[in-house]
Amino acid sequence: MSETSCYILDNGGYTAKVGFSTTNEPKIVPNCIMKAKSERRRPFIASQIDECRDASGLFYILPFQKGFLINWDTQKTVWDFIFSKECCPVNFSEAPLIITEPLFNFSSIQEAMTEIFFEEYECQSLLRINATDLAEYHYRKLNSNESTVVVDSGYSFTYIVPYIKGKKYKDGIRRIDVGGKVLTNHLKEIISYRQLNVMDETYVINQVKEDSCFVSQDFMADMEIAKTRGSENTIVKDYVLPDYTTIRRGYLRDVVKPDEDLEQQTLRLNNERFSIPELLFRPSDVGIPQMGIPEAIMEAIGACPEENKESLLENIVLYGGCTLFPGFRDRVYNEVRAFALDHYDVNVTLADNPLTYPWEGGKFLFKDPEFYSFCMTKEEYEEEGKALAFERFDI
Repeated sequence: MSETSCYILDNGGYTAKVGFSTTNEPKIVPNCIMKAKSERRRPFIASQIDECRDASGLFYILPFQKGFLINWDTQKTVWDFIFSKECCPVNFSEAPLIITEPLFNFSSIQEAMTEIFFEEYECQSLLRINATDLAEYHYRKLNSNESTVVVDSGYSFTYIVPYIKGKKYKDGIRRIDVGGKVLTNHLKEIISYRQLNVMDETYVINQVKEDSCFVSQDFMADMEIAKTRGSENTIVKDYVLPDYTTIRRGYLRDVVKPDEDLEQQTLRLNNERFSIPELLFRPSDVGIPQMGIPEAIMEAIGACPEENKESLLENIVLYGGCTLFPGFRDRVYNEVRAFALDHYDVNVTLADNPLTYPWEGGKFLFKDPEFYSFCMTKEEYEEEGKALAFERFDI
C-alpha cells in the first residue's frame, strides 16, 4: 500500500474533527442536526448552522447519547454531509480511514460502524480507535516517555486513562459523568431561575459558557469577591446576547451604569462564571456522587503498578473542550501537586490545541511504518465478516 494521505475523522459527541493527514488542521463541524424556530422546514446539518439566520431556540438532534453512538440515521446524515463536496470530500477507495470511537464501546455499535464503512462507503482500509489512544500516541511521539495519563474532558464525560508503554492500563481507567453538556445544562437552569427563561436556548447558552466561564484557583475567595458591590467586584460582567441582525455571537463586557443603559439584551453573570466549571472538580455540587478530576487522576495512578507511578505523575496531558476554560490546567496541577508525595515531580500539560489533539495524533500514527498492520481491510472484512469488528487494536 502506498497511499500518500489518510482521512482522519475524530467523531466526537459534540463536534467531529475531520480532514486529510496532509492538511495542517482539521475542519471542526458540529456532530448533529439542528432545527431552528425561524426556519422550520429546513434542518441544518453540521456546519450548515452557519447559514441559519436566527439561531435562537435551536432544537438539537444528536447521534450520541451519554457518550455512545445510538442514533444511526442522524449520524449517517452527518457523515454524508462531512464526506460531500460541501465539507471535506473523500474517495475511500484511495485513502485509508482512521475513525475514533468511545472507550468501552458496545460490540453492536462497533459491528454497525464497521459494516457501514465497508459496505455503504466502500472503504478499503479502516482503523477504529479510541481518541485517547491517538492523544497518547501524539504525546509519546513528542516526549518519548514510557507512561502517560490522558485526561479527556469532552462533551459527554471526562475520562482519565493511564497508559504504560503505549498500552491502556485498564484497571486504572476512571470516568466522571461530567462534561460540557452537564455544564451548559446547569448554566441554563441557573440563568432561568435567576434572570430569564433560557431553557430552549442551548446553542446560545453554550456560547455564553465558552465566552464567560473560568476555573477558580480559590473558590471561597472568589465567592467573597462575587458578593461585593461596585468596583470591588472584579468578577461580575454583562454578557451581550446575540440579536442575529447586528450581533451574530454574544460577547462579555464590563457592567454598564444604569444611566448608560444600551439597547442590547444582556445577562448579568457573577459567581456563575466560576461555579459552572467547578462541577468538573466537585461533581457532588449537582448531586453526582463522584470525585473531581484531580482526585480521579490520583486514583487512576494509584491503581497502576508502583514502578510506573512516578513516570505517570510526570506525564499528565489534558485535552477536550472543557480544558479550554482559563485556569483549568493550573487548578489540575495545583491539586494533583497537593495530593502527590513531595518527592515526586508533577507535570501537567495542556494540549496546544485541546480540540484537535487526537486528530493530530492520527497524523503521527499514519506515518508509523506499522500503520497498515493496525488496519482492517475490506478483503479481511469480507472473509471474516463481523467477527473481525471486535478485534481490539492496541498500539
